[in-house]
Amino acid sequence: MTRRPGPLVYGLLAAFVIGSALPLYWSFMIGSHTRERAVETPPPLLPGGHFFENVSRVLDTIDFWQALLNSLVVATVCATSVVVFSTLAGFSFAKLKFRGSSSMMGFVVMTMAVPTQLAIVPLFILMRDYRLLDTLAAVALPTLVTAFGVFFMRQYLLDAVPDELVEAARMDGCSMIRTFWTVAVPAARPAMAILFLFTFMQVWTDYMWPLVALQKTETLQIALDRLALTGQGQTTDYALVLAGTAMATVPLLVLFVLSGRQLVSGIMQGAIKG
Repeated sequence: MTRRPGPLVYGLLAAFVIGSALPLYWSFMIGSHTRERAVETPPPLLPGGHFFENVSRVLDTIDFWQALLNSLVVATVCATSVVVFSTLAGFSFAKLKFRGSSSMMGFVVMTMAVPTQLAIVPLFILMRDYRLLDTLAAVALPTLVTAFGVFFMRQYLLDAVPDELVEAARMDGCSMIRTFWTVAVPAARPAMAILFLFTFMQVWTDYMWPLVALQKTETLQIALDRLALTGQGQTTDYALVLAGTAMATVPLLVLFVLSGRQLVSGIMQGAIKG
């Protein structure tokens, strides 16, 4: 007989859902008011009727669609690259026996403890030397492979692909790359989908590196920063900024809705295997 979750569990889940949805609601709510109403005290708690007016102002102020396209290109390229290379590396560390594999994997895990902010100056100098500053390549290159992706896929493939299955494929004459493609990839698809979503979201919400690497070329992060500088005098037009922020969140919501079933199945499959 299974016990049903108690009120405490439901209360924690409700608090988590409310806390997660509050920033999105706040962006939409402030973005639906006028500039003057957005800065009043106490602040408004219900949406107003000026959201589409503010959306029109955002489109008139910045090249939103070009920035959206640039962000989509960078996030898609980075997420796809991370999934491909992390799955290859994870399969190698999980199923191939070679000298130094444990030390190499330990080094990969150690790099996860290094703050990304420490790499800003070396990355900037490197991109400057290669004359890639103010290009989308400068934003995408540092995130084409991540240590977390390699670690995540290795841990998943350790249990998802039995050693006997790999050995059987090798005995049947499969090359290692064919074994990877026909045995590891089908088993790793749920984890690959989760890693793609997490990486896409990480790149989409990254603000610091695009702000450093880009000047004229704009992603959504840079475009929203431009909105914060368009206020009259020294006052930021928060209604304009948060309306743009709400617009920039829509692609992420669409992605999660379209891939929600795959995400849930991947999490459940990982829980069952664990």
